[in-house]
Amino acid sequence: MLAGGAGASPPGAQASIGEVPPPAYQLSAYRAGVPSAVLYAVALQESGTTIRGRILPWPWTLNVAGNPQRFATRGDACAGLHDALHEVPTTRIDAGLGQINLGYQRGRYDEPCDLLDPYRNLAIAAEILREQHTPGGDWLLAVGRYHRPAGGEPAARYRRSVGQHLERVLGRQITATQEAHPP
Repeated sequence: MLAGGAGASPPGAQASIGEVPPPAYQLSAYRAGVPSAVLYAVALQESGTTIRGRILPWPWTLNVAGNPQRFATRGDACAGLHDALHEVPTTRIDAGLGQINLGYQRGRYDEPCDLLDPYRNLAIAAEILREQHTPGGDWLLAVGRYHRPAGGEPAARYRRSVGQHLERVLGRQITATQEAHPP
């Protein structure tokens, strides 16, 4: 169980089998030295939408000043992104699978719509997770800093929410010891 009791199951509840993160997540995670289950859980939190009864990350997702927007195609999302750039500051826009912030992560992309390339977006998300991780430390702490480097309660809430996705991906509840080193 995660700290704070998030995601607790009733006694005797069966654990699910879990999920294998798709190959793009595995590749990006491997290249950055991040557990693929952690990267996938972050994407589920950041851009997850329900498709045929399952929550799955959606690559053409924007968050514009707190308003999530999902588009059918990369072209539509790019047009929506350009519209958003005329409406709000770049620090109020997140894009793609990992919801990369256009303002705070400006040095990581050339053109804003580059963030709508799922492979590029995952590579950036994995890089940020690696940078936020302390060697030998807890990946969920890195997840909290991914969302809010300053920490605090917003980072703690985010850790709990991503932790619930991680439990689903791993197919089990996470104990305090397993939080530090998910497989």
